Amino acid sequence: MDILVYALYIVAFAMFIIGLSGLTAPRSAVRGNKIAAAGMAIAFVATLIHIRETSSWLIIIAALVVGVIIGIPPARKVKMTAVPQLVALFNGVGGGTVALIAWGEFIESDGFTGLRVASGPVLPLVIASLFAAIIGSLSFWGSIVAFMKLQQILPGRPLSVGRLQQPLNAILFLGSVGAAAIVGIDSASTGADPVWFGTILVLAGILGVMTVLPIGGADMPVVISLLNALTGLSAAAAGLALNNIAMIVAGMIVGASGTILTNLMAKAMNRSILSIVAGGFGGGGATGVDSTNNGDQVAKSTSAADAAIKLAYANQVIVVPGYGLAVAQAQHAVKDMAKVLEARGVEVKYAIHPVAGRMPGHMNVLLAEADVSYDAMKETDDINGEFARTDVTIVIGANDVTNPAARTDPNSPIFGMPVLNVDQSRAVIVLKRSMSSGFAGIENPLFFGVNTTMLFGDAKKSVAQVTEELKAL
Repeated sequence: MDILVYALYIVAFAMFIIGLSGLTAPRSAVRGNKIAAAGMAIAFVATLIHIRETSSWLIIIAALVVGVIIGIPPARKVKMTAVPQLVALFNGVGGGTVALIAWGEFIESDGFTGLRVASGPVLPLVIASLFAAIIGSLSFWGSIVAFMKLQQILPGRPLSVGRLQQPLNAILFLGSVGAAAIVGIDSASTGADPVWFGTILVLAGILGVMTVLPIGGADMPVVISLLNALTGLSAAAAGLALNNIAMIVAGMIVGASGTILTNLMAKAMNRSILSIVAGGFGGGGATGVDSTNNGDQVAKSTSAADAAIKLAYANQVIVVPGYGLAVAQAQHAVKDMAKVLEARGVEVKYAIHPVAGRMPGHMNVLLAEADVSYDAMKETDDINGEFARTDVTIVIGANDVTNPAARTDPNSPIFGMPVLNVDQSRAVIVLKRSMSSGFAGIENPLFFGVNTTMLFGDAKKSVAQVTEELKAL
C-alpha cells in the first residue's frame, strides 16, 4: 500500500510542476490551474490512503465539508476587483492552518517529548515545527492585514509608529525566536510549557501585523507574493515535522515560486525586498491635488466626442489599464471600444505593467475575462519601444506606473522604477474620476503634459460614451 501512496504522490508532484509551468503564460494559465488542482486532489487521496487506520474519519469528513462550504461560494461569486483580497485571505488561511498544525503537533507529542519515540534525530523535527509556528502565524496575521487594507477596512496608506517601527519589529522577532529556543530546550528534558508555545504564536502574529501595516498600497502586489512564499515555506516545514511528503514538496514549490515572483516584482519597481518590508512607500490614503491647476501647469479636460475623433483617425492605439479600470469594471467596455476601432483598421494593443492593480497578473486576468487576445497584452519591456510611434495612448485608472518622474526626477520617491513610457505617445488620453494622486501619494506630471488630455468620470461610462461617439463617426 505504501508503494501506491508514493506513486500517487509522484504523480501529484509532477502535475504540480506541469500546472505551475502553465501559469507562466495567460493562454495556458487556465489549463495549468486545472492540472495543479487535479494534482492536489490526487495528493489528498494519497494522504487518506496513508492514514487509512485512523479513527478520526468523521472529523476529516466534517472538516472537508466545512472547507467546501466556506471556500467555494466566495471563489465563485467574488468580483474580479476583489480577487486580490480573496488571494490574501486564502493565503492567510494557509498560514493559519500551518500554525495550528504546529500547535497540534506540540500538544499531541506532550511538548515535543513524545517525538523521542520516532526514529531518527528529533531536533530537526522540533526546529521544523517551531519554524512552521512562527512563519505560519506571521503569514496568517500579515495576510489578514493585507486583506483589510485591500478591502479598505483599514487605510491603504502606510500605518507605522515612526522611528520605533523597526526596533519594535526586531524585538518581536527576537522575542518569538527566543520563545522558540526555550520550547526547543525544554522539549529535550521535561517538555515545554504550553505558555511558551502560545507566546511564539502571539509574538509572531503581532510581528505579521506590524510588518504589513507600514506597507502602502503601491507595494501590495509584492507583499501578497512574499506572504504566499512564506506560507509555502511554513507548509514545507510542517510537512517535515509530520513526515508528510506531499506537504514538503508542495510547500517548497509554492515557497520557491513565490520567492522568485517576489524578487521579479521588486525588480519591476526597482526596489529591494528589504526596503519594501521596511515599509513607508505607497500612500493609499493620499489625497493628492484634487484640481486641474497645479501652479503654472494646467491639465486640459476633454470630452468623449473629442477623444473619439483622436482614436478614430489613429493608426495604433495603446490601452494602459490600472486599478481604476478594475474598480469601474470597465474591461468589457474597453473590449467593445477596441472592436469598433479594429473594425476601422486601428491596431489596438494593451500595455501591462507588472505591478498594475493589487496583485501579480491582476490586469491580465481582467482583460482575459473580457476575451482580450493574449497576444495583444504586452509587458513593459515589450511595449515601451512602441509608445514613440503610437498615435494615441489611453490610460484607464493607471497612475504611478505611467509617471515620467520615475525617469526624470531624482527627488521622486519612485525614481528608478521602470514605468510605461506613455508620455512619448503623440497624444495621451487619461481616464480618471479626479486629479487625485495614486497609491504612491505623489502627483503625476503626465496629467499636465502638452500632449495629454483628461476625460473625467467613471471609467466604464466614459469608455462606453467614447464607443458610442466612434460608432457615430
